[in-house]
Amino acid sequence: MTRLAINGTVHEVNIDPDTPLLWAIREWVGLTGTKYGCGIAQCGACTVHVDGVAVRSCAFPVRTAEGKQITTIEGLATNGALHAVQQAWIEHDVPQCGYCQSGMIMAVAALLKIKRKPTDADIDEAITNICRCGTYQQVRAAIHTAAKA
Repeated sequence: MTRLAINGTVHEVNIDPDTPLLWAIREWVGLTGTKYGCGIAQCGACTVHVDGVAVRSCAFPVRTAEGKQITTIEGLATNGALHAVQQAWIEHDVPQCGYCQSGMIMAVAALLKIKRKPTDADIDEAITNICRCGTYQQVRAAIHTAAKA
């Protein structure tokens, strides 16, 4: 039995410790906001925070997550208030199809924790998530808005 602390709640899951964290989150815990994209940690649709650091959960084994604090898109808002990144996403009408958005938002939230006022170069280096709809201009504008919040 593996104990995973996800969004402030401990979940006991009977899962192979080498299973990617993504599947524990989606299939065993039932939080489906974190998406499966590529399965090889390239697209970023599966991005979550583990102890505050953005990780690609499709390639992050459950055994590595045990004993750490995991935050998914469902846990990003606090006390009913959207996170500044989520609010900026709405203000800038970022999503098109929306599939990559939860991972993108989680990656941006992690960036803003370590770099409060990122430059465009910082954004280019840190945010490597793929958006098939190509909303990168709206993403960049939303990041700068969230940084001012």
